[in-house]
Amino acid sequence: MCEVRKAILERIAEEVRRCTRCPLQAYRTRAVPGEGNPCTNVVLVGEAPGFNEDLQGKPFVGAAGNLLNELLKVAGLSRQEVFITNVVKCRPPGNRDPEDSEIAACEPYLIAQLKAIEPKIIVSLGRHSTRLFFRLAGLDFSSIMQVRGEVRRVAFNGSEYLLLPTLHPAAALYNPRLRGLVEEDFRLLGELSGKGRGLERWLYG
Repeated sequence: MCEVRKAILERIAEEVRRCTRCPLQAYRTRAVPGEGNPCTNVVLVGEAPGFNEDLQGKPFVGAAGNLLNELLKVAGLSRQEVFITNVVKCRPPGNRDPEDSEIAACEPYLIAQLKAIEPKIIVSLGRHSTRLFFRLAGLDFSSIMQVRGEVRRVAFNGSEYLLLPTLHPAAALYNPRLRGLVEEDFRLLGELSGKGRGLERWLYG
């Protein structure tokens, strides 16, 4: 099963690397489809690639990526145990926020990745990722600070997930006072993804 999922994800990645659906393709050095364990229960979805990600074609390899690695340790996880991707697969010029049309252009790739992996838990990193999943689930989104750290059962495209919204690691870099909040959310992720009854309790009550 893992080999089948891996093959599907690689086909999606090849489509992403050839993608010309939006103007971002003209600015990229490399597209960043995402990477990780195809048989994981946990998918982390950020906003968009940054400078280092664009150069390497890998998600979260800069300073925010280093912090993400530390946060995963807080959850008792490693990069090898999860799948990491972004809402937008190519870097917006100057690291600006992705536009709605760019998010819409990449959405089919993200949905296809989720269908291939079939995770139990989606961790949305930051407001753009969280806003997308709220929209897909038919929920109203106000602000990331109001919804972070609250686990929700969501359903879209015929699948159900536990959604854990949290701040983007870059936000904790820019404002170190936020790091405690993000660590709190990742400790909750550890409870959900651990071998205890955390995930079972949320899924089945």
